Amino acid sequence: MTELINKANKCLLCKNPICKQNCPISTEIPTIISLYKDGKTQEAGEILFNNNPLSAICAIVCPHENQCLGNCIKGIKGEPVEFYKIEEDISTEFLKRGKLKTNIDKNNKKIAVVGSGPAGLTVAVELIKKGYDVTVFEKNEELGGILRYGIPEFRLPRSIIDNLINLLKEAGVKFKVNTTIGQIITIDKLFEDGYDSIFIGTGTWNPKRLNIKGETLGNSYYAIDYLRSPKNYDLGEKVVVIGAGNVAMDAARSAKYYGVKDVYVAYRRDFSDMSATKAEIGDALKEGVEFLTYKAPVEINENGIVLVDTKKIVDEEGKSSVIKIENSEKLFECDSILIAVSQIPRNTIISNNKSVKANDKGLIIIDSEGSTSRKGVFSSGDVTHGPKTVIEAVVESKKVANSIDNYLKSKQTS
Repeated sequence: MTELINKANKCLLCKNPICKQNCPISTEIPTIISLYKDGKTQEAGEILFNNNPLSAICAIVCPHENQCLGNCIKGIKGEPVEFYKIEEDISTEFLKRGKLKTNIDKNNKKIAVVGSGPAGLTVAVELIKKGYDVTVFEKNEELGGILRYGIPEFRLPRSIIDNLINLLKEAGVKFKVNTTIGQIITIDKLFEDGYDSIFIGTGTWNPKRLNIKGETLGNSYYAIDYLRSPKNYDLGEKVVVIGAGNVAMDAARSAKYYGVKDVYVAYRRDFSDMSATKAEIGDALKEGVEFLTYKAPVEINENGIVLVDTKKIVDEEGKSSVIKIENSEKLFECDSILIAVSQIPRNTIISNNKSVKANDKGLIIIDSEGSTSRKGVFSSGDVTHGPKTVIEAVVESKKVANSIDNYLKSKQTS
């Protein structure tokens, strides 16, 4: 606690805070720090939660280097204020003791939320506060979506997810686990059973393939599947992860965490082009993960993976591309390969409900209000735009929750 107070005391409490301006959800950083210094942590927690229901989670998983941390004035000539650590402390404690304040006047309108990831949980919070009867449907046996099944527990403690869900349950949100929407229970059935509007936040769970020979062999796995239950995999002593996003870093770090001796990340470009945050890359390096830059996969076989050397070239317009260097293929011997080159939706809702249209990538098509091609059905999060950050899902889903509220109010008056 003393350490965090010392961090708070370093804040200049800027009147025009650039840190807030560069926070996707405009967190009231100087206000929160002032309250924290005065010991008003409950009040600070309420402000954080009302602005961002996933504040405790974003404090851990946000790319702070591009947001609050990277835009702190103190960081120009010295060390920036690590606000996210203060936010984590406040918000984690709030989830243990706080209450979700809801509209006393229930409006007798029912909302079905499909998916309990960041988008679904955000919509559930916002709509229960507005007096709606909210039921969340989750296909897995546990709640949290990508938060639980895609982010390693050593990064995001499961107690934080559990406390958030308990807060929602106490507020009246109902949860149905092991329930897939789109097969036995369709959107039509939900409407028939009295739901006034439906929100789809099912995420992106199908891994993208490398489309190379040997991808289906017994030593090749998809990282997004591995992260669901890493303890159940026997990867051997030497693993290569293909990709350089946050999923790749989580997979590499998880492999190390669960006992793999040698873990490598192979990427066709270099560190400057990696989509993972600098913090995640740095943590992977600290934990002993090694990086093979300018390497691309060509083939997987029983002895490992064949990698080819690559080279980055820049054209006259300044655009860069990567080419393979001829005759540079070489077998990199390893026990297992984890493939982490993005994800696409696994969406039975679309295939069983043709009125909910998707594009050629399987992503649900929405308008600026989050409305799908079917009246009364809304969507946001990764299933509409592809894999993005948790905070982006929260920001978008708060707007969509307001769209659902406006839609139902307009129906009532028409």
